[in-house]
Order: sequence, then C-alpha cells, then structure tokens
Amino acid sequence: MATLDTAPPPAPTVAGGPEPFNAAEWLVTRHARATPDRRAITALDLDGSVRTLTYAELDDAVTRVAAALVASGVRPEERLLLCMGDTPELVTAFLAGLRIGAVPVPVSTMLKPKDIALMATDSRARLVVLSAEFAGLAQGLSGQRELADVVVMSTAADAPADLPSLADARVRSWDDFVAAGAASAEQVAQPYPTVADSPAFWLYTSGTTGTPKGAMHRHGSLRDTAETYARDVLAIGPGDVTFSVAKFFFAYGLGNTLTFPFSVGATTVLDRSRPSPAGTLRVLQEHRPTLFFAGPTFYAALVNAGLPADAFAGVRACVSAGEAFPAPLFERFTSTFSVEMLDGIGSTEMLHIFISGRPGRTRAGATGEVVAGYEAKIVDDDGNPVPDGTPGNLWVKGSSAATGYWSRMDVTRRVFQGEWVRTGDTYVRSADGYYSSLGRTDDIIKAGGIWVSPTEVEERLRAHPEVSQVVVVSVPDETGLDKPVACVVLADGATVTTDGLVAFCRDGLAAFKRPRNILVFDELPQTATGKLQRFRVRELAIERLGSARPDSAQPELTATAPGSPA
Repeated sequence: MATLDTAPPPAPTVAGGPEPFNAAEWLVTRHARATPDRRAITALDLDGSVRTLTYAELDDAVTRVAAALVASGVRPEERLLLCMGDTPELVTAFLAGLRIGAVPVPVSTMLKPKDIALMATDSRARLVVLSAEFAGLAQGLSGQRELADVVVMSTAADAPADLPSLADARVRSWDDFVAAGAASAEQVAQPYPTVADSPAFWLYTSGTTGTPKGAMHRHGSLRDTAETYARDVLAIGPGDVTFSVAKFFFAYGLGNTLTFPFSVGATTVLDRSRPSPAGTLRVLQEHRPTLFFAGPTFYAALVNAGLPADAFAGVRACVSAGEAFPAPLFERFTSTFSVEMLDGIGSTEMLHIFISGRPGRTRAGATGEVVAGYEAKIVDDDGNPVPDGTPGNLWVKGSSAATGYWSRMDVTRRVFQGEWVRTGDTYVRSADGYYSSLGRTDDIIKAGGIWVSPTEVEERLRAHPEVSQVVVVSVPDETGLDKPVACVVLADGATVTTDGLVAFCRDGLAAFKRPRNILVFDELPQTATGKLQRFRVRELAIERLGSARPDSAQPELTATAPGSPA
C-alpha cells in the first residue's frame, strides 16, 4: 500500500507564481493561532448530549485526521467519500482532506447502497468514511477498484455497530483509524502547499434530470463565497452563531455550516438528527443562533407547527435557498415570527448564493439582487440579452464557479460557457434590478401561445391550507400541445376534493394559467438531496392521465382523483 513517507514539498517560490493558499489553514488554523479558545463548534448528538470544540481543539483534530489519512496512504488529489451525519468528525475529515491536498467528496446521507457504489466508482474514491447509522451502505462498496479503506465513525450516542466485512478493502473504526496516524503527525505539521486554483473538493449535483455529476471546486472557491455572499449580504462577524437545517453535503449547507462561520472565527451549531420543527425550536432556544438557514419547504413546516411567536427572537436573519420562496409563505413567515427573510438562489456549480434579498431591501416573490462579486444576465435561447421584464434564461458569472464536471465533457461544455454558467432557471429582471424566478428553464410552459410559470400556479395551490406539496408540470394534450397539470400531496386530514382545488385555482388565476388537471398523490418523487424530481413527476402525470388527457379546446378545468382510469 503506498504511503507518503516525506513531508509535503515546500511552497512554490517561482517569481510571479501563485501564492500558497490552503483552505483548511485559512478556515481553522489561522483562528487557532489568533483566538485559540474561541468556540468553533457546538455539536448536538442523537442522545441529546452536547459536544463543543474551540478553534485550537478543532485544529488539533484536523491535524490528527490528516495524519491518519497520510498513514492510510491517501495522496494529494485522491478522493475521500464522506457519507456522514453533521458531526465534528465530518467537519474534521473534510478539512483534513483539504489540509493534505486530497479531495473530500461529501455525499447525501439519503443514499442507497447502489447509489454510493455509483459515486464511489465515478469518483474513484480511495477512502470512504461512514457514520455508524449509514454503515449498511458499505454493502454497495464491494469490488470498488481504487477503494482501499472504509472507516466507520461512531460516538457514545450510537448503538454499537458491527463493522462491515469487505474482501477488497480494510475496514476500521474511526478511533482505530485516527490512532494509526500518530506516527505520521510530523508529515502534516504544515499543510500541503496548495494554491487557490488547486483541486479542493467535489459536490455531486442532485441529478434532477439524470445521473448525478461531480462538480469540481477549488480551494479558493470557499474563500470566494465567504468574501462575496457572507460579507456582502450577511455581514457575518465573529460574534455570530450559524445553524443550518440544510445538511453539510449540500453546497448550501456547506457554506452555512463551515465556510461562513469559520471564515470569520464564528461558531457553528451541528445537529446530527433529522430536521424537525421541535428539534429546531430546541436549537433556537438553547443555542441562540443569530443566522438561520433552511429551504422554503422547511419554513412552511415551521409556520404550520405552531411554534411560539418569539421562537426566532435571537435570530437576526433567516436565509432561504434551494427553490423559489412563494410570496404568500414569505409574508406569513415574516409576520408570524417578526424576523427578516433573505431569499436567494445558488447552485452546486456556483457553490452558494449569487442573487439574494438584502437586509432592509427584501421583496416578497422576488429572489433579490445580484450579490457583490457576481454578474448575472438573462438571455434568450440564442444567448442574446433580453430587455427587463422579459423572461429568459439566467446565466451567472463569478469566481466561485466550479471548474467543470468530473468526466462529463459534453455536459460541461453545455453548462459552462466561458466565464458564464447556465443555471437552467428561467428568470425575469425588473427595471430596478430585482430578479424573480419563473421556474426551471425546462419546466416553463407555453399554453395557448402564452408563457405560464409553474411557480405562479404552484404558489396559488400552495396557499391552500390543505395542500402540503405541489408541482406543476407540462403534459401534452391529444394534439401534442403542452398544458399545465398540477400534482399535489394533501396535508394529513385534508378533506378538500380536486373539484375544490379547481375552484380555488379559478378564483385566483387567469384562465390561461389554470392547471388543466389536478392529480393527487400520496408522495412525490425526490432526489437523494430532497429536491423534487420534476421529470419523474411529469412521467407520473402522463402515466396517470393516459387517455384522460384534456382536450386543448376544453374551456373548463377537469379534476383527476387518485385511482382514475389511465
């Protein structure tokens, strides 16, 4: 087994060459030197226990894990697959990989064995770390060609986990893995001499339209998001405490949980448990985060959970991303909890938010304004800019953009257009610079010659108190023309009928915007990262409707209930 038997080479000294920059050193080590006793992490475990780490303690933990990686034979730019709950161990493993110049790849904790096998194969992972609750995923790792080590992490809060048995890889507990690195500590005393453009980490896209792709990011990208969004919009400082419902493996969660607080020596709260309104209330009351991050679906759950009006009393700003924030929900949340809501759009490819609402300048129903350090434009299908007020394709430019997708040349060339990145979203810009989402580019519907935004129809149905989820997709009618169809999941105990929802739409939408059918489902398909798979919803709608598809000349809405004939 290959090992690193020498210390990392010295930093480049060629005149005019790039300055050394290692993101792990920038995020942690510099604070460990300047403010060693400042708290970096408050971690909530599954049994309710709380662990804390100062910056000095975190830096020491990162160095010890870095030594363990080197002792295991991990070399610069080799991939480390991390399928772990939001724990200090996940943070240290990610940072340790950066410290030695390797490439950590945090992946969804909602994977199935076949999914982790696919990502291990695609990334050619050298080492995989699993939290105890995900140890069963190891069965998907048999026969991985490059895989040499599997590590299972457990804490005192975990039930004892049997280590999986793999014929082709060494399997160890986290404690044994870390202990084995003691003899290699000297080799990682200094971080590997990366530069801002060195490969740092990958994030797999959610794969809403196909096989997930690994977006490759640089060391400098982490600093870039901190010095753009975190500085320009959040004005984050050392006294802030961040808490993100969105987990670490999301690009959104990575910034909220690690990059932003650690960029200024602030504190992050990690909660390993499954998100819930009750758990969130405990975090808000006991750990007093000042910056709170989630997505619209979870904000809706918080509104409906009956939390006390002062639940967010210690929070100076709530942030939302992942999908457009409906205006009615925006108004309801902010009025209920008297806290500012900053909606935004980011992407795995851009690493974090590049258009956002700003404190004191938010506008319900609008995503917001371009973040300092980024540029955005709205173009037609030929790439030509369109006038304000005209829908088009959103393109964005900024230094945090990924360098491309791993081993996906064709799609890289389609998405990354020189300095610009095609987001796949349809947007419109107002004359005063506010950008508003009209849905995904592939989801926008042209009905009767007029563009219909799925987002607008979804907002109307989502405003109904008995609708839990809704996706509006285009389904071709008997003539092949696309018509909007709404697929809904009703709230528990709902009594509304599809005819009632039809009437609700009739009261609130122009005739051409109304869905031609409303289909009720027990659940809607989601990706491993919890996003709705619109292409699968559309397939289900077509399958459900079959010969019952509406005639294009039909003047009135029809409603299709579960079990209607295909």
